[in-house]
Amino acid sequence: MSGIVEKIIHLIEEHGDSQYGGEAVSQKEHALQAAHLAMENGENANIVVAGLLHDIGHLLHHLPDDAPEHGVDDFHEELANDFLKQHFTNEVVEPVRLHVAAKRYLCQVEPEYLGILSEPSIISLGLQGGPMTAEECVEFEKNPFYQDAVKLRKYDDLAKIPDLEVKPVAFYASYLESFTI
Repeated sequence: MSGIVEKIIHLIEEHGDSQYGGEAVSQKEHALQAAHLAMENGENANIVVAGLLHDIGHLLHHLPDDAPEHGVDDFHEELANDFLKQHFTNEVVEPVRLHVAAKRYLCQVEPEYLGILSEPSIISLGLQGGPMTAEECVEFEKNPFYQDAVKLRKYDDLAKIPDLEVKPVAFYASYLESFTI
């Protein structure tokens, strides 16, 4: 197992028990559920890995779990991007980097989407710039990974189920390895 895969498994195992915003699951549960749901729905492996890693930026800072409730955006997608782009292919890194923008995008292009967001997601949406403008949507769609980011975003929104049985982090080691650079 490569060093980066070991590091990620350790990071999720050792620091993933923190609360995931105001949700009913931990960071670790959320990551594992996003990967699990993507896998269960037959997504390509890059979406499964992106599901596991999409919020790793939350584990890379030292802000309190409730920072968004105090008006602080942790820019976790940027922290994740800066960390992951050193070790993983764009097939994984770009959907992770774009998953916050995908939430903003979906709020604009799917009017019913805003209604499915949890209260913590609505709070963070405000900190992240709110729904995209039509012009921002056009720009977002120019990224070749925007559709993968939208898929990832939808698994992100679903991955908040207390006590859902999922595979352990180590199960995803081979998936992670297949996208390392």
